[in-house]
Amino acid sequence: MIELHYWPTPNGHKITMFLEETGLPYTIKPVNIGKGEQFDPAYLKISPNNRMPAMVDTKPADGGEPISVFESGAILQYLAEKTGRFLPSDLRGRTMVMEWLFWQVGGLGPMLGQNHHFNRYAPEKIPYAIDRYVRETQRLYGVLDKRLAGRDFLAGKEYSIADIAAYPWTVSHENQSIDLADYPNVKRWFERIRDREATRKAYAIADTIEGRVDLRTDEEARRHLFGR
Repeated sequence: MIELHYWPTPNGHKITMFLEETGLPYTIKPVNIGKGEQFDPAYLKISPNNRMPAMVDTKPADGGEPISVFESGAILQYLAEKTGRFLPSDLRGRTMVMEWLFWQVGGLGPMLGQNHHFNRYAPEKIPYAIDRYVRETQRLYGVLDKRLAGRDFLAGKEYSIADIAAYPWTVSHENQSIDLADYPNVKRWFERIRDREATRKAYAIADTIEGRVDLRTDEEARRHLFGR
């Protein structure tokens, strides 16, 4: 059984998308990041970076004690290896998927996150910061669009954890000042993943989570998330 410590953010969606694709049994343990629950000592034992998501596999493949994993990319890799799904076993295919997984966790996610922050949540509009991160977002969408030319998915014809990792960060493209019409290959890819049954189920789960707040107006949540 997988215990998923989760909140409905792009990184949280990655894991529910994977779990819904594979049918691996799991339970959700909400971590309300707007209330500061990510700083709870018990949670820090499995997620020392006080970020979400994290997970505990109560029945790991080696038959030993439960294993906890933090960082969404590491969780996806762990689950892919556990299930034998969405990560090729051959050297070249696996390497390609891992390249694009790391591209997402090292670039697409952090840069789009900064775009969100300075465009929507920063207490003051800083033109330089907004321009900096919008331009970098546009560059990354351009990289994604070029990669998807003539391909269904990031690693070729097969859906993988690289696609699962990248998709949730593109869902808010309008808030990132991105028009998908300018990136036709991304648009095609985005719609293909959006329409998967597992994707719909994962986002429906997000809608059932209570306690979500508007970071633009909730001062307590802003204090916990932005150190204010």
